[in-house]
Amino acid sequence: MTETAVQAAATAARSLGLTVTEPSVLYEAFSTVVHLKPSPVVARVPMKLPDNLQEPEPAVRRRQREIDVMTWLDAQGVPVVQPSHPVPVEQDGLCMTFWMYVEVDQAAEPDYMGATARVAELHAQLASYPGELPWMTPLRLIGAGLATTEAVPGLLEQEDLERARAEWKALEPVLTSRAGFEAAFPAAVVQPIHGDAPSWNLINTVDGPLWADFEDVTIGPREWDLAGFGPDLCRAYGAALDPEIRSSWTTLGSYRSSCVRRWCPSSPHSPTRSACSRTDGAACRSLLD
Repeated sequence: MTETAVQAAATAARSLGLTVTEPSVLYEAFSTVVHLKPSPVVARVPMKLPDNLQEPEPAVRRRQREIDVMTWLDAQGVPVVQPSHPVPVEQDGLCMTFWMYVEVDQAAEPDYMGATARVAELHAQLASYPGELPWMTPLRLIGAGLATTEAVPGLLEQEDLERARAEWKALEPVLTSRAGFEAAFPAAVVQPIHGDAPSWNLINTVDGPLWADFEDVTIGPREWDLAGFGPDLCRAYGAALDPEIRSSWTTLGSYRSSCVRRWCPSSPHSPTRSACSRTDGAACRSLLD
């Protein structure tokens, strides 16, 4: 699978006029990230995604949204990894994107408190994004994922799985549409957000921190970008957050993590034990009362 991604990335890059003689893999999880040496460009080739995110037309739209948002942020002076090509490229049945190579600062220690404090700045910039974005695209994984996930003793018990499915069935009409969400939470701040734990997607480079991985960029509540964060990290964010909304989205985030683990069990971001067994059922019930 890795070799398939490398060959497809190198072929696509050469078709764009890039010189590629020594492609090398920088990172593998849901995507294979290939440095197209000697060109200062990397290709990100999604390889371990559910079928509904791999279908050609939705895949192209999803990656185009990411390129558009990051191009706009770069133009506003926001520190992001810069796209090197303005559209996704399809090669050998794979839809990939191209980005300028950045050198990671290997000596930098992770600073999640500092990164979370910067999320508020990112949200302030994203709030004025003029392009169209869909509502809460990360939630698309949950229904199909829970429906096809099987219990694994010691990891995901059947009773936890059944509870998660029942809670999702009740929450789905409330949270998967903007109208349903805003009816339940009329005071919520809804705006363009990163969509995938942005403080975990702030890359420490030798030239400073850069935001990356906007594949799930979407319209939604700010609380989604902090789902699952503890109270210290939420305080670091600085801006006011609704505790009920945050708790509810944390529950959904745990469901999504469990679904993701099914598709990519070797991912370093996957939980070692299903998050479905640790959800806050009270938060879900409060939404439905």
